[in-house]
Amino acid sequence: MDAHTVTVTATATATPDAAPGSDGGAILDFATPFNAAVPFIDRHIGEGRGAKPAILTTEGGEVGYARLAAEVNRYGNALRGLGIAPGERVLMVVKDCPEFFFVFWGAIKAGIVPVPLNTLLTGKDYAYMIDDSAAAAIVWSPEYDGAVGEALAQADHAPAHLLPQDRAAALAAAAPDALEPYPSEAGDDCFWLYSSGSTGFPKGTIHRHRDMVVTSRQYGVDVLGVREDDICFSAAKLFFAYGLGNAMTFPLWVGATAVLAAERPAPQMTFDIFDRFRPTLYFGVPTLYAAQLAAIDGGAACDMASVRWCVSAGEALPADIFRRWRDQTGTTILDGIGSTEALHIFISNRPDMQKPGTSGRTVPGYEARIVGEDGAPAAAGETGTLQIRGGSTARAYWNQPEKTAATMLDDGWLDTGDTYRTDEDGCYVYEGRSDDMMKVGGIWTSPVEIEACLIGHPKVLEAAIVGRADDAGLLKPEAWVVRADGVADDEAALQRELHDHVKASLAPYKYPRWWNFVDALPKTATGKIQRFKLRS
Repeated sequence: MDAHTVTVTATATATPDAAPGSDGGAILDFATPFNAAVPFIDRHIGEGRGAKPAILTTEGGEVGYARLAAEVNRYGNALRGLGIAPGERVLMVVKDCPEFFFVFWGAIKAGIVPVPLNTLLTGKDYAYMIDDSAAAAIVWSPEYDGAVGEALAQADHAPAHLLPQDRAAALAAAAPDALEPYPSEAGDDCFWLYSSGSTGFPKGTIHRHRDMVVTSRQYGVDVLGVREDDICFSAAKLFFAYGLGNAMTFPLWVGATAVLAAERPAPQMTFDIFDRFRPTLYFGVPTLYAAQLAAIDGGAACDMASVRWCVSAGEALPADIFRRWRDQTGTTILDGIGSTEALHIFISNRPDMQKPGTSGRTVPGYEARIVGEDGAPAAAGETGTLQIRGGSTARAYWNQPEKTAATMLDDGWLDTGDTYRTDEDGCYVYEGRSDDMMKVGGIWTSPVEIEACLIGHPKVLEAAIVGRADDAGLLKPEAWVVRADGVADDEAALQRELHDHVKASLAPYKYPRWWNFVDALPKTATGKIQRFKLRS
C-alpha cells in the first residue's frame, strides 16, 4: 500500500450475530504513514480533477482542485516557516471561505493541529480558548478583528504568531507550492473542535487523522450517497462538526463541489443559493427549516428542483416539520444525530427508509446501545442514555481527564449524554439531553415530546421546555415559546389555547404549568437550544 492512502477492502453487512445496535460498514485500511491531507487534497490531482471546481462562493469566487492543492501547500509551508512545531495548535477564527480550507489542510499537511472556532463568539470566549489550548498561533478573518483583539487583551497566554488573514495570505504567497506531508499515523492527533456548549463551557475535542475518512465514507458515501457530480451546500458553518463534513470533507472525499456562504444563514439567503448554484445536497438544522417554512408560508419562492436530499442534525427534527417540508418543497429531509465527539452523524434516516419523529437507525460501521441508570442495557422501548461506538470518535478532551473518563468509556464506547429509546421498528427516538429529562409525578418526561407538540400548533414557531420546581419543590414543565410570524394574540388567550392543545394531545401530566412568550430562544451557533440558560 502506498503511503498516506486508504484502502476500502470490503463493504460489510450486518450479520445476525453482530453486536446489538450495529450495522455493517466499509472496512477501511490505513497506510503507514498516513496524513489526511493526502487523500482529501493531493489525490485529486493524480485522478485528473485539477481543473474541476472544488469550491464556489456566493461572492463569486471559484477554486479548482489544482489551485486548492497548491494553496494548501503554501499555507502549510508558511506555518512551518514560522517555526510552529508539529503537534502545536493554530486557532482559526475564519469565516466560510476558501482560506478556511487553505489554513485547515495546510496545517494538517505540515503536522500542525488546526482548531476552528465558532465565529459567533465573544472576546471572552476566545480568551478562554487561547488559554485552554496554549495555541502557538491564531488566524482570523478581518470581520473578527474586534473580538480577537479583545481576546488577546484578556488572555493570559500570548500566541507567538498573530496572523490576520491578509498577513497569513502574504506569507503563503511567498511560500513554495510543494510540501511533503508530515509522516503522521491514522491514530495521531489531527485537529480539534470545541464542543458547542449546549450544557455548559466548551471542551477541546481531539480528533485523529482517520476520523474524517470514517465519517466521509460511512455516512457521506454509504448512507447519503455523496458522489463526484454533487454540489453540496451547508447552511451549517464549517466550524461546526456537522458543517465541516457537509461543506468540506464529504465533497473533498469524492471530488465534488462545495458552495460556501460567509453570511449568516437565513431563509432568503438559502433560497437565493438554491436558484443560483442548483445544489444537489442541502444540509440544514431544524430551526432553519422552521424559518424557511415560515418564509414559504409567507409567500417566498423556494425552488428545490435540483436538490436530491436534504439533511438535518444538531437537534431532533419534529415530525411536523418533516411532513410540512416535504409537502411544501417536494424534497425529503433525512434527520440524524451526530456530535462534536463523534464528528458527524452516527444514527440516521436514509434514502430508502425515513420515519418522521425518529433519528433512524445506526449508520454502517457504528454500534449503539441504550443503558439505564444502573448501566445495564435498557429493555426495548425503555428510555436510557445513548452510547455509541465507531471509528470517528474523539480521542479525548484536552486537559480534562475527568470529563474524558466520563464520556470516552472503555472499549471505545462514547456516552452521548442523550436520552433515547427504540421503537417497534428498531428506530431510535430522541427524548432529550439526559440532563434535560424531568420526572413529573414520578414519571420520566421528555421535553422534546412536549416541544414537538407545541411546534405542531400553527401559532408556534419554536418552543423549549425545561423543568421548574413548584411551591412544593416538585418538578413540572415550563414552556418558552416563540410565536409564528404575524401571530399577535393576547398572551393569556394564546396560553389557554396552547394549554388545551397540549392536554388534548399528550398525557395529562405533561402540560406546561408556566408559560413565557419570547422573541428568541438561547441557542448555540449550531442551533441547539441552551436549556440550561432557560433553567437559570
